[in-house]
Amino acid sequence: MVKLSIVIPAYNEEDRIVRTLEKTVDYLSAQDYSSEVVVVSDGSKDNTVAVARGYSKEGGPEIRVLEYFPNRGKGCAVQYGMLRAKGERVLFMDADYAVPIEEIVKPMAVLDKGFDVAIASRAMTGAVVKETQNLPRAISAKVYKIIQRLVLGISHPDTQCGFKMFTQKAARDLFSRQKLHSVIFDPEILWLARQRGYKVGEFPVVWSHVEDSRIVYDSLAKSLFVFQELFRIRKVHGSEKN
Repeated sequence: MVKLSIVIPAYNEEDRIVRTLEKTVDYLSAQDYSSEVVVVSDGSKDNTVAVARGYSKEGGPEIRVLEYFPNRGKGCAVQYGMLRAKGERVLFMDADYAVPIEEIVKPMAVLDKGFDVAIASRAMTGAVVKETQNLPRAISAKVYKIIQRLVLGISHPDTQCGFKMFTQKAARDLFSRQKLHSVIFDPEILWLARQRGYKVGEFPVVWSHVEDSRIVYDSLAKSLFVFQELFRIRKVHGSEKN
């Protein structure tokens, strides 16, 4: 069986996906365990799929490129890939390479200790944030954290960092229950993990803010949508049982 799967959700990433694949594949090629990379195109309208399928490295991990139409949201792309990953451990990471692949040793160590889920945190002691977000996004993030704690009881200071690893069992169980496809899928999965009794560990991460985000909330309506989705989590899982 494949030891590690890395799922990369992608929407119109033809200009960035090669660098991310190069860094990721180079690293994995040097490891002594089997691995695969799963790129999921979320209804991309550019050449993301062709570019990703055209990338390969002799002796490197298998690269699988999946796609569907139309565009459904980052949460759907992650879910699609996580449920199709073959690895004993499955990590999803962002296509913009905000977190360097070398950081993967940290969630691997967390799972080695018996945790089912390992999530990156930019708020923990030891985290390195090389480039910060702009002020409006930073303020919005603080408000979001407060509401998230009050509404869902999630105490993790950073639930949105796109670098999370799961055991295959936890990934299959949690992502098969996921119902939201927006960027709020992260707290949904973590809420489900708590409801289902999974052990969640955190680790500090090196992270850089990357401009030209494919997920932009540049209006009041879009920002309010995020909070509306947050409030929906308990409602859509009203009958969820341990």
